[in-house]
Amino acid sequence: MDKVSCFHCGDLCNSEQITYDNKSFCCNGCKTVYEIFSENDLTCYYDLQSAPGSTPKGIQGKYDFLSQENIIEKLTEFNDGRNQIVTLYIPHIHCSSCIWILENLNKLNTNISASQVNFGKKTVRVTYNSTNFSLKDLVLLLSSIGYEPYISLEDFQTGKKSINRQLIYKLGVAGFAFGNVMFLSFPEYFEVGEYWLEQYKHLFRWLMFAFSLPVVFYAGQDYFISAFKGLRSKLLNIDVPIALGIAVLFIRSTVEIMFDLGSGFFDSLTGLVFFLLLGKFFQQKTYSFLSFERDYKSYFPIAVTKLEQGEEIPTQVYDIKKGDRLLIRNEELIPVDGILINGKARIDYSFVTGESETVSKQSGDKLFAGGKQTSGVIEMETLKSVEQSYLTQLWSNDVFNKNKESGFTTLTNAISKRFTIAVLTIAILATSYWLIVDASKAMNVFTAVLIIACPCAIALSAPFTYGNLLRIFGKLKFYVKNASVIEQLAHINTIIFDKTGTITSNKKSTATYEGDTLSPSEEILLKNTLRSSNHPLSRTLYDILDEHNIISLNHFQEYVGKGIEATYNNDSIKIGSAAFVGQMDTSVLNTTVHISSNNQYKGKYTFYNSYRKGISKLFNKLKKHFDLVILSGDNEGELENLKKLLPSKTKLIFNQKPDDKLEYIKYHQTEGAKVLMVGDGLNDAGALAQSDVGIAISENVNVFSPACDAILDASKFDKLYHFIKTSKQAITIIKWSFLLSFIYNIIGLYFAVTGQLAPVIAAILMPLSSISIVVFTTIATNILGKRLRKPKHDKNHILKNQSHVILNHNFKQV
Repeated sequence: MDKVSCFHCGDLCNSEQITYDNKSFCCNGCKTVYEIFSENDLTCYYDLQSAPGSTPKGIQGKYDFLSQENIIEKLTEFNDGRNQIVTLYIPHIHCSSCIWILENLNKLNTNISASQVNFGKKTVRVTYNSTNFSLKDLVLLLSSIGYEPYISLEDFQTGKKSINRQLIYKLGVAGFAFGNVMFLSFPEYFEVGEYWLEQYKHLFRWLMFAFSLPVVFYAGQDYFISAFKGLRSKLLNIDVPIALGIAVLFIRSTVEIMFDLGSGFFDSLTGLVFFLLLGKFFQQKTYSFLSFERDYKSYFPIAVTKLEQGEEIPTQVYDIKKGDRLLIRNEELIPVDGILINGKARIDYSFVTGESETVSKQSGDKLFAGGKQTSGVIEMETLKSVEQSYLTQLWSNDVFNKNKESGFTTLTNAISKRFTIAVLTIAILATSYWLIVDASKAMNVFTAVLIIACPCAIALSAPFTYGNLLRIFGKLKFYVKNASVIEQLAHINTIIFDKTGTITSNKKSTATYEGDTLSPSEEILLKNTLRSSNHPLSRTLYDILDEHNIISLNHFQEYVGKGIEATYNNDSIKIGSAAFVGQMDTSVLNTTVHISSNNQYKGKYTFYNSYRKGISKLFNKLKKHFDLVILSGDNEGELENLKKLLPSKTKLIFNQKPDDKLEYIKYHQTEGAKVLMVGDGLNDAGALAQSDVGIAISENVNVFSPACDAILDASKFDKLYHFIKTSKQAITIIKWSFLLSFIYNIIGLYFAVTGQLAPVIAAILMPLSSISIVVFTTIATNILGKRLRKPKHDKNHILKNQSHVILNHNFKQV
């Protein structure tokens, strides 16, 4: 039987096929979207890319809270009572068709005057007339065409976000001043004739002084602030010698032009600050479409439906109190702890516990915040407010307020302490010498040493190395929060992995059958019974089994938490738990689905996790250099499989709650371990925060990632070893650039201590050292990037391949 793809979304038309306008659709939702586009002459949507859409979901009552004025005020950028502007995050934006349809929303509703898509951030900014068309109407319109916005509690708390552009402004000021000062310095460099000296020399010098004022007191102020804080904390960070160099350059240059002693070093001063800020800017690589600081508020809805005297009232989650009765719809998150009152609940707690199976709950059972209802509508009574619920308590731990960078000394700061002491020692010794030999040169020598030995090149080494590496990693789908994370990644010696969703794939699952062979008619009945169920295990098993003819069942019944049964003609089948089909289950660890046909037990399907591609090879590489641990919230069902798959000394620890993972990492850190934690869910948030470096694995980086230091696309999981290795090699590059900087300083110090440092020499030597460091680190990191894209094959693997080829060749000869 040929598989037909949906014309709108591209999914296979497995369960039902609907034909309309000579096109096939997988459901009525996709067909409806096509009809909307056809009626509004927007079918060009399908010309730009094949099957670009997504299936619209049922959203009845979901967005009633968008009628509340306080929520609208928080979400909108502009609201004058007549027109509103709002920016909405649309996870499904992925191609040119998406951009085209979202920028033509005015054709779907005339109240929309403009809509603009930011493809990188996956957002659409919509301007509309709010007198006839509300924010709720806009969200419902987007949802009806398959572009449902993602609106969370974080949006309500944060409101309008401001962007800090201070660094860009400072860089612009420094760059403008540097260019003009260099231009004004040219006559001094080339010693033009008497006319210029008499007429314009003083004017040009005071203009250079004027240009340097905003550079020192605005663009360079952060270096003075950082140096002051460092000295107050009794730390000699890299900003101490930088601030000293800037101050000496400015003071000496000002004194020289005031007393007509020379032209000063304003060109070197403005150039120094410009290059330093350029390095800062280059290092400040950000991924605007990602968030590294997410907590529970990123996943909680802004509001839920409260039941009051039979009426459904949208209520902001922070207004929910103990005793309130809530209505939770299918696929909605439970925002508070409570008791189930009505309905059949199947709760997915994977975000909280890491356990991959859904849990069935009956009336009177307790429900915890963070679980997602996956089967119909339920009613619950609130036991605690949002702030007091279990999931919120995970974020009350002090570890979430800890700044990882504060306890880590960077390589640059470690060297700067020795560098500062060395420079001051040389300056004092050289000044002492000239006080004896020629006292008139003593002060010039002292300031010259501080000027030429300013660690501009040293300060640029790390920013340009890490900044370039951030971009290289980003292109390979490894998104690092900031440059400091790369350096901390290079120092780790222990790697801890979560299991579910981290080393296992959420997209694939395997199952083995044990029991009597099913007849062809039983296989057809099994497949069609599974087709009628929406239970996750039913869908998984349905996808695994072979294709069969579609039949119309005489009877179908699903028993929540137990199983399903169906009849066709004279045959009956039961699928579900062992007790449901009348059998004792001996396997307590693995997930199983049992089958009986015509009241006779046939066998069972046992489900196993599907592990990520290349995991065994990855762990074998990592084991040579790191201690490896698996910390899982799941049971020991996969213990034997993991023992076969992973190196022999890998520690395997199961049944770990979120707090257990956090405490395990904390204990090993006190023993001297530098820990990298690799996880995927909110249940790993504490462990990711406690670890020295926390990496979140995500199947889709735009949709989900807990608070972390880096986000790794799941498709690149097998490259983890190479990312860590490259981070270590980056440290080597920085050390070599320090050596290069040291050579420049030796040359410059020769001119300084001998009293021969002229402005033109400083103007040449200081930019030259900075530019050469930038060129060296950029070329070196680009070489690392090429190696990372094409990692060398393992030598043993190559030898095995060669041996295999030789044996085949000899066999053919024989």
